[in-house]
Amino acid sequence: MRKFFIFICFILAFTTKGIAKETTYTKELFDKALSEGKVVVVSSWIKYCSSCASQMKVLDKAKNDFDKIEYFTFDVTNKEIAKFFNVQYQTTLLIFKDNKEVYRSIGETTKELIYDALNSVI
Repeated sequence: MRKFFIFICFILAFTTKGIAKETTYTKELFDKALSEGKVVVVSSWIKYCSSCASQMKVLDKAKNDFDKIEYFTFDVTNKEIAKFFNVQYQTTLLIFKDNKEVYRSIGETTKELIYDALNSVI
């Protein structure tokens, strides 16, 4: 029974990490979105991070629930992008409006708090 429980925990751990993680951020697309007056959301992730996957699921849903939002992600091990945004941790969430950062959180994965942050800048 114990082996079965360990197996189930192992499977559940990897299912949250199964979301596709890829770097979608480019400086050109980021600047273009800001110049078009969009609210820009940037989140960082790292391979095998379950809180990153949880945050990404919420943000994927937010793409459909909010207009005029541009969403970018990047692997926090990309030192150039991490330095540009002054991000040192995975699951960092940044929101930009009117060419300035208006929100920053680390480790936030709850839909309610992320949606509250988005609503506060729209």
